[in-house]
Amino acid sequence: MISKYRQQFNREFSEEKYQKVKDILQQKSGIAPAFRISESPIILTKEFEAKLLNASESIISQISKLPAPLFQKAIPENCRVPNDTDKPHFFTIDFGVCKSENGEIEPQLIELQAFPSLYAFQKTFEDTFCEVYPFLAEIRNPMPHETFKNYLKDLIVGDENPENVILLEIFPENQKTAIDFALTERLLGIKTVCLTKVKKEGKKLFYENNGKRVEIKRIYNRVIFDELDHISGLSTEFNFREEADVKWITHPNWFFKISKFLLPLLKHQYVPKSYFLHEFPDHENLEDFVLKPLFSFAGNGVNLSPTRDITEAITDKENYILQRKVHYEPICKDINGDFSKAEIRLLYIWREEDKRPILLENLGRMTKAAMVNVDFNKKDAIWIGSSNAFFG
Repeated sequence: MISKYRQQFNREFSEEKYQKVKDILQQKSGIAPAFRISESPIILTKEFEAKLLNASESIISQISKLPAPLFQKAIPENCRVPNDTDKPHFFTIDFGVCKSENGEIEPQLIELQAFPSLYAFQKTFEDTFCEVYPFLAEIRNPMPHETFKNYLKDLIVGDENPENVILLEIFPENQKTAIDFALTERLLGIKTVCLTKVKKEGKKLFYENNGKRVEIKRIYNRVIFDELDHISGLSTEFNFREEADVKWITHPNWFFKISKFLLPLLKHQYVPKSYFLHEFPDHENLEDFVLKPLFSFAGNGVNLSPTRDITEAITDKENYILQRKVHYEPICKDINGDFSKAEIRLLYIWREEDKRPILLENLGRMTKAAMVNVDFNKKDAIWIGSSNAFFG
């Protein structure tokens, strides 16, 4: 996996160029990233990319054949939103970069979601890497920026005036992903609006734009609905559970329907075996599995070393899965000769007229800790954080 591109990047790397990457991202968005930006892209082979896409296509095919009533079981009753849709508008699949028993580098599925990730940011991040390190353009995502923009605009804005389309979040200025909101605004010409600022009259929704009351016709939803109940003192005029004359992109119900809930149903050589906690068989060894709550974000609630005492103490076992452990292979060599592990999220969109989703971009994460989460790394570590994957 130590390709000529990795060698060239490490030769050309400098702290000045790293700072330049961060400066350009801030210039393009107007704000500084609130999460750690990795010094390096993830550079993998075309062979690995083929494995990644093979697994993704199989997962998409399997999910497409599942009966509609099955998905409804995944939605908690208190989180059910009216006017559901036949398919999600976004589809993301996370893979760890692992090593097989025969020593081959391969992807292993970690989780999947029908929830928008950092689409605008990741395309800008890829562009920025190529600006600072021009040789990366040889192995970049072949989709031109303008094509990417048109796909996203068609999906999110559609035929509406951008003024009638909002990116919805709760207290967006406090979110670590605020840089993506800013880049989305610039890319599509829409506004980011806090849920607390949305007004409701009958079934119609409104927000204020430069002192003018504007009707909301489409919502690019970035609110994780079930997290709203954990915000004390939250007061909103619009409740997700109410009927509203608005088009959701994507509908909130899909956050639950495409989730860890599906992992026990999927089969592929790059999909680790998973069980619902209440169905975990006696013949399996608990120590070979990771315990995960069905509905959590950013690794919250994940237990890498579950015990019988821990699992038996859980009362809502149907809301947890046990997923066979995978072993991330340190493959990203840094300038000191140390290696980072990596995870890649494939970012698809799924337009209503398309039979299958379209891959737009990827999101990379790098770590030197046990979990692929920046918060678990040592403060002085390098080659960690948010990244973008290149294949060559």
